[in-house]
Amino acid sequence: MTDSPIEGHLLTPNDPHLVRRLRRLQDLGVGRRPDAEFDAFARTLAYDARELVSAPWPPHTMVNFVTNDQYFAGLNIGGAPTGEPGVGRVMDKDHGYCPDVIDRGLPLVLDDVFDYPRYAGNEVVDEIGIRSYVGAPLIDEPTGTILGTICIVDTEPRSWGRPGLELITQRAEEFMTRLQQRENRRR
Repeated sequence: MTDSPIEGHLLTPNDPHLVRRLRRLQDLGVGRRPDAEFDAFARTLAYDARELVSAPWPPHTMVNFVTNDQYFAGLNIGGAPTGEPGVGRVMDKDHGYCPDVIDRGLPLVLDDVFDYPRYAGNEVVDEIGIRSYVGAPLIDEPTGTILGTICIVDTEPRSWGRPGLELITQRAEEFMTRLQQRENRRR
């Protein structure tokens, strides 16, 4: 997200790699549909995150492919089945923090979004109640293309710290290894 000259609003970052990302997602055969394997990955990530922060209930976790919007091909809503009312698989590209992760090409850790004026005004704070976020880019090693993100969000502030950063970074690498293996099996 970038600061807009109009009333200080945040806008989605410019995405110069969108066409390359769309092409690579199509080559991989992933993107605009739910995927049971990705949902299972998100569910495992949720339980890993719960253990990390000793939360009573797993936070929300996603495998997010960012195109003209955000599509959660892997989704786990607090340990509950996917498709819970009010939570869908598609989100506007101006909402959330994942487009910023893609723009930066680096993980992002927000223990409490209210501590960061740049992020506190994001729509997901008011609409969904998101208070903490940790996300990492999904970097396709063969092409160097950032395909999307994996992320953990919660409605409570969470101290993710270095362990959260290490968890999300390791799981992003693990996800991309699995995706590459899946592509190899398809060939």
